[in-house]
Amino acid sequence: MDLKYLQKLIKMLDSSNLAEIELEEEGTKIKLSKPTQTVLAAQPVQAPQYIHDVHQHLHAPVAKPEKAEVKEELSENLYEVRSPMVGTFYKSPSPDAEPYVKVGDTVKSGATICIIEAMKLMNEIESDVSGKVVKILVENGSAVEYDQPLMLIEKA
Repeated sequence: MDLKYLQKLIKMLDSSNLAEIELEEEGTKIKLSKPTQTVLAAQPVQAPQYIHDVHQHLHAPVAKPEKAEVKEELSENLYEVRSPMVGTFYKSPSPDAEPYVKVGDTVKSGATICIIEAMKLMNEIESDVSGKVVKILVENGSAVEYDQPLMLIEKA
């Protein structure tokens, strides 16, 4: 069988609505077929949202703060520190260490205030403003979403 002839058959199959072509010529059988396409209706699947606390080896459900609660407390002098990524929030560099900041502490712009663990990488989060920590909005070891409020700092 001629290679050019075979290529023409393949092109004809590709450009047609046929699913397969079967030929027999001089004792040689050829069967060409297109892969069948199965179209499944996509259904949204809600994956369970769990976090794994590396330090304590505990599983806990994802906790999200009430946005209305945060909005009420904001004033012109309060700065809302938001999570720059999805991950796990930690107040300290290790379970035994003191937290980077506590409510009432004074922080300077550029100072590390917490860690967000994302994909086994510990990302130090720095304060964008100088001032006094008024409220920490998330619990240690809890999952945080991108742009979720983490803490409130009263600007100095």
